[in-house]
Amino acid sequence: MDQLNIDFKESIPVAQLGIIPLESSRELGQKVNEYIVSWRNDRLSTNQGNILFENYKKDTYIIDSKCSRFGSGEAKGTIYESIRGKDLYFIVDVTNYNVKYKLCGYENRMSPDDHYSDLKRLIAAAAGKARRINVIMPFLYESRQHKRTSRESLDCAVALQELKSIGVDNIITFDAHDPRVQNAIPLSGFESIQPNYQFIKALFNSVDDLIVDSDHMMMISPDEGAMSRVVYYANVLGIDMGMFYKRRDYSTVVNGRNPIVAHEFLGASVEGKDVIIIDDMISSGESMLDTARELKKRKAKRVFVASTFGLFTNGLESFDKAYEEGVISKILTTNCIYQTPELLSKPYYVNVDMSKYVALLIESLNHDRSISELLDPSDKIHRLLKKYNNR
Repeated sequence: MDQLNIDFKESIPVAQLGIIPLESSRELGQKVNEYIVSWRNDRLSTNQGNILFENYKKDTYIIDSKCSRFGSGEAKGTIYESIRGKDLYFIVDVTNYNVKYKLCGYENRMSPDDHYSDLKRLIAAAAGKARRINVIMPFLYESRQHKRTSRESLDCAVALQELKSIGVDNIITFDAHDPRVQNAIPLSGFESIQPNYQFIKALFNSVDDLIVDSDHMMMISPDEGAMSRVVYYANVLGIDMGMFYKRRDYSTVVNGRNPIVAHEFLGASVEGKDVIIIDDMISSGESMLDTARELKKRKAKRVFVASTFGLFTNGLESFDKAYEEGVISKILTTNCIYQTPELLSKPYYVNVDMSKYVALLIESLNHDRSISELLDPSDKIHRLLKKYNNR
């Protein structure tokens, strides 16, 4: 809290703050709001009498809003408070399938397309009256369709250009499947943030007997796409890394993709070492569990899985079985997207809470301060590692 006072007490906000969490992100939005309310109430500033600090301290910064649906499934977005001149932050989880609506008497679960449409509706409801519009979309909409390999749609690029065209100034996402998709809007604000510090902190808090050195621990990339993430962790922790690559059958397509024939490993021996598999998402989990089994075959000691987004599209049974068999020890995913009560109750699951980090991002941007230190937490990780080793 002292650091927050030092950082912001002399700063002037861009405009009055407004947070609009969509139904898909109500819980995360409420936690973010509570942090900001607490920080601002405790903060002492020499500029409190300045007109620019009008309504700086409030009981809540959440703007009352709603997306209502007609019986036909059509919808409208409504904002129930004045947002003129405000710095607005929309928070949306496009993967939250637990949000439902009625369609011609049937109950429908909302898809990513539905959540994205609701986001556009509420931005349209702002009607250009806000000072600045920012979108926090932890799981980037259509980020898995980010490149063209044949006659295909470029959905993510189209969505980014569409958001820009309706007035969005900044887009903040976490661990984009391929951050190069920002090239679709090169003159707009776009940040793909890695929750590196939060993962390491959560792992250290949940496992108290790790030995963090090259003789006892190793970072693993499950495929070539996660290499950059794993290289960062390995360098900042001072340990070795290894990589699997997926040998696929390109003559066959199953569920929209080429099936994996084998996982080939590149790297030093993992025998007797704790290994941490890092990736951006767990979808069905099949590939991740195959990687974990391959590591156990190579006599790895314990296998920890860390992934920003835990979708678990095929349920948790395969993970339960892997835990019972000793294939995995812990699974860490963030609360940026919907987590089922069943997942939260699992003995192997570690919830990585991102609400404080999101609140700090919003607070920094609202004060027009650099977020460079938030994007590269190397120093914080080194301090955390030193504290853990001296425990």
